[in-house]
Amino acid sequence: MKHKMISKALSHKETLVRHRRFIHENAEIHNDLPITTQYVLSELKAMGYEPEEICQSGIVALAGKRKGKTFLLRADMDALPMVEENTLHFKSNTGHMHACGHDMHTAMLLGAARLLKEHEDELDGQVKLMFQPAEETLHGAKAMIDAGVLKNPTVDAAMMIHVMSGMPLPSGSVLVPQGGVLSAAADWFNISVQGKGGHGAMPNTTVDPLNVISHIHIGLQEILSREVAPGDNVALTIGQMHGGSTSNVIPDMAYLAGTARTFGEETRSYVKQRIEEIASGVAATYRASAEVVFERGCPSVVVDQKLRDQVYTFASDLVAADRLIDPAAIGFTKMSGSEDFSHVSLEVPSIMVSLAAGSPEENYTFPMHHPKVMFDEEALHVGAALYTHVAMSWLKHNK
Repeated sequence: MKHKMISKALSHKETLVRHRRFIHENAEIHNDLPITTQYVLSELKAMGYEPEEICQSGIVALAGKRKGKTFLLRADMDALPMVEENTLHFKSNTGHMHACGHDMHTAMLLGAARLLKEHEDELDGQVKLMFQPAEETLHGAKAMIDAGVLKNPTVDAAMMIHVMSGMPLPSGSVLVPQGGVLSAAADWFNISVQGKGGHGAMPNTTVDPLNVISHIHIGLQEILSREVAPGDNVALTIGQMHGGSTSNVIPDMAYLAGTARTFGEETRSYVKQRIEEIASGVAATYRASAEVVFERGCPSVVVDQKLRDQVYTFASDLVAADRLIDPAAIGFTKMSGSEDFSHVSLEVPSIMVSLAAGSPEENYTFPMHHPKVMFDEEALHVGAALYTHVAMSWLKHNK
């Protein structure tokens, strides 16, 4: 027999789908989310909440009475700056795309908001709803923390859900990770190389920055192959290389931009140091100079083991045993992607739960961040119920 919260969430399926499709069709990026923000504010007010926009596009609402402990539920709302290649009738019309499922997250948390209102008298404390912008650019969580999302009332524990598509797991499966480091830290960097421009027919009179950035690119890969222990996973990707404007002119400047993904602060610090040293050293070898700027970053998500054990127990009330999965059992112990919920996990006991939303066997074949990725809306009610039941159960068992 289904848990009552699953059944109640399922009864709101039409509304959950409406939320998701509106947000998907109006995909917005970074913290510039005027349409999404207004929609979420309006929906929360209609439910009886008094939501507050505490920073640009960062929304907080509170369920429950002003007593007891506070459990935070977080959903991110921003999309990616990419054009959707699907033919859905609610395809994005903004030139941006919810290719990471944040439209699903927002819809699920709006669903949880309704369920929490319906059960507000049963809450043994308070549930804080955190609707966050700018996760993809790693700015939103920190901005909301700086604006006070973890205060007034003070948050005692926190949870987020992230959907997955294209994974070999039936839709609606819930993955509860073990405690410890879960995601990679991320550091985005730019490298500017100053050379000396000139005529392409007289390279001897120039210092070619294009040649320099090519050698820096190759040199940075040596960090992975020769300087990091084989068991210490690091991903270092150069995503942009720019310089020059025509074929027969050597430019003055050239640029690289990339990201480093690491596990553990010691490795993170070492890799950042070596990026700077290699860039400067290689540039000097070829008579140029280089400047490295780390423009944004976030630490690893750390899962609290006690909270994890409680969430696993609470989730077992909702989903069948074969749909409740320990990621370690399928060889998934850490994720190389980054998640700025990590900033919350540094402040309060936290957990990041994954929710399968379409497998290849169910014709959801594309991975997240792909222009053709799709997500199974049948997972929406599971996520809304999971948010609600975990929050209510945690408050009940942690008075």
